[in-house]
Amino acid sequence: MDHSAHMAADHSHHTMAPPTTGGHGDHGGGGHGGGDMGGGHGGMVMTFYFGYENVELLFTGLLINSAGEMAAACIGVFLLAVLYEGLKMGRETLLRRSQVNVRYNSMPVPGSDGTVLMETHKTVGQRMLSPAHFLQTLLHIIQVVVSYLLMLVFMTYNAYLCIATAAGAGMGYFLFSWRKAVVVDITEHCH
Repeated sequence: MDHSAHMAADHSHHTMAPPTTGGHGDHGGGGHGGGDMGGGHGGMVMTFYFGYENVELLFTGLLINSAGEMAAACIGVFLLAVLYEGLKMGRETLLRRSQVNVRYNSMPVPGSDGTVLMETHKTVGQRMLSPAHFLQTLLHIIQVVVSYLLMLVFMTYNAYLCIATAAGAGMGYFLFSWRKAVVVDITEHCH
């Protein structure tokens, strides 16, 4: 039984390609950290590393094996993260433009000095069966898928890809969030 367990462990080691150099079946030394980077996790890297050979990105056939391929992957991940931030801000802009039901609710609130303040809240909604809501739903699905893809890219633990993800998110925020309007409730003083 001990022999069969060893054979199964050896087989799983050879079927899971390590995400850095070292070659297939190499049991140590070599490249950017040796053969088994997983530390007993079936070949999955659990620590950040810099490497650009034998890096599997999201799909089985998408294997990075050169510095040029890594640069292209980083540019793609960077642009995907920029798109994600733009998508978030675009959805907010569309929501503001397609406001259908707007209600204002005012209620008196006692002030600290004995005065009465009127606090006004604005409630905005859309009709459930409207083209604007269907578009928002579709964009939400795309946003969720892109966010999970970015999370999975980060979970490769490849430092180059992680830096590209963070830099893209930062660039997207820089490009799109400055247009975000800050809404401030105006309170009226009543005596």
